Amino acid sequence: MGDAAEDFISDLPQSILENILTRLPIGDAVRTCILSSKWRYKWATLTQLVFDENCVPISNDRVPVEKSLVKFITHALFLHQGPIHKFQLSTVHLQSCPDIDQWLLFLSRNDIRELVLELGEGEWFRVPSCLFNCRKLTRLELFRCEFDPPLTFTGFPCLRSLNLHQVLVAPEAIESLISSCPLLESLSLSYFDSLDLNICAPKLKYLYLEGEFKDIHLESTPLLVSMSIAMYMTDDIAEHFEQSSSCNFLKILGGVPHLEKLVGYIYFTKYLSIGDDPGRLPITYNHLKVIELYQVSFEDMKEILVVIRLITNSPNLKELHISGSSNTLAAIEAPDLDFWEKECHADCSFKQLKLVKMTDISGVPHEMELIKFLLSNSPVLEIMSITPCTFVTERKVNMLIELVRFIRASPRAEIIFIQN
Repeated sequence: MGDAAEDFISDLPQSILENILTRLPIGDAVRTCILSSKWRYKWATLTQLVFDENCVPISNDRVPVEKSLVKFITHALFLHQGPIHKFQLSTVHLQSCPDIDQWLLFLSRNDIRELVLELGEGEWFRVPSCLFNCRKLTRLELFRCEFDPPLTFTGFPCLRSLNLHQVLVAPEAIESLISSCPLLESLSLSYFDSLDLNICAPKLKYLYLEGEFKDIHLESTPLLVSMSIAMYMTDDIAEHFEQSSSCNFLKILGGVPHLEKLVGYIYFTKYLSIGDDPGRLPITYNHLKVIELYQVSFEDMKEILVVIRLITNSPNLKELHISGSSNTLAAIEAPDLDFWEKECHADCSFKQLKLVKMTDISGVPHEMELIKFLLSNSPVLEIMSITPCTFVTERKVNMLIELVRFIRASPRAEIIFIQN
């Protein structure tokens, strides 16, 4: 046996060594250069580089941290050998600085495929034109940036995932960008103001939208399987909604036959309810398994109709979560209780529905009618979970009495009443 122990790790195949180094924080990966002469430049061939504030010592003074971080990243890129397929920078200590432009220029010449830039608050970073030459990009995530594609830009032909968060960009540029990425499968847009959005993305499967939207039209998204939308309301947008006559329900949900999960946050059902009533829907959501609708107003008959249209056209629904947001005094009056007999067919049956969660419930008539409808038409229901609003006190006992009287189609259905 020799005097020194054999170094098995150093002799591992390069692909395995890179896998090991990639799992380390980039600072630790770089420090492996001191292990031995064999390890001196092992880290320098990594194809995935992920930088954050943990790369350098942190202090309360932002300036020295920024200088240290810039120096560390510049040094790492200067010594790097070979292609870089992924570059991620996530830090609150860097804002707009010319060094980032140089890094992106270097990356654009090194086969970059995944790029994530998440910078701090303050002066926003303006994305340089060299980014739009990265034709091999498959994933792009930008946070707090200015994004202005040049007129010569023809799209990212390989891009599959796009995430723009608090990005300053012209509305027409967003639509053009989306439509010029033919392989796009995942799209996330958040914190946009007064955006009129038309999406044409034939390969799109996952969609997340959050912000102030004047209009949303899913023009061509036939493969969409998951959708999550949160809409914020301003006076201008509310006025725009009031003047709209087209059917918002069909503009968003009229062409998504493969949808499996739908999540609608604040004002989503309000938005869907605006415009002409589509009557009998031209689409059945055979693949839709999960529906989550938050802050549904149960004094607005149009919003209630949106809920009914959705669930009765989803024959394979398994989970339903609805939270209320009712003006209690207005909702208690409920003059249209015959609506349920008119709109809900007697032969309706939710044959796959097993879980229903109702939260922020006030116990107003239309909320109770929905619960009654679901209980009486869900033969395999297992749990009906009900959480009343925090301000509901006196009506809790009456709610419970009414609930236990409702007919249950499922012998296994359990009503769980959760008190905050």
